[in-house]
Amino acid sequence: QVQLVESGGGLVQAGDSLRLSCAASGRAFSSYAMAWFRQAPGKEREFVATISRSGNTTVYADSVKGRFTISRDNAKNTVYLQMNSLKPEDTAVYFCAAGRTFTITWYANVEYWGRGTLVTVSS
Repeated sequence: QVQLVESGGGLVQAGDSLRLSCAASGRAFSSYAMAWFRQAPGKEREFVATISRSGNTTVYADSVKGRFTISRDNAKNTVYLQMNSLKPEDTAVYFCAAGRTFTITWYANVEYWGRGTLVTVSS
């Protein structure tokens, strides 16, 4: 069992930056690929970014490529999402996810979910 707890969400203005963190506890963190998904009001949950177990491979959704950076610290059992140049359309609840595929780009590969943290970007 893996427990995931997100933090770092909040209300920011367009163009600002924010860093989300996801702390994992339970089974070996480094055994899992990690990912961030998001869900905006009235929309389906969508993939944002993923990172492999070692951290050597990352994949991003086109909508965040060049603005967001996913990273992980296996010694701290934590994955991060650095979000720069935020836009109002980035407003959503952001979920941390863990799974045992090489990377996680769709929700069917997710074994564990966090509860989410709300990011609101005002224009």
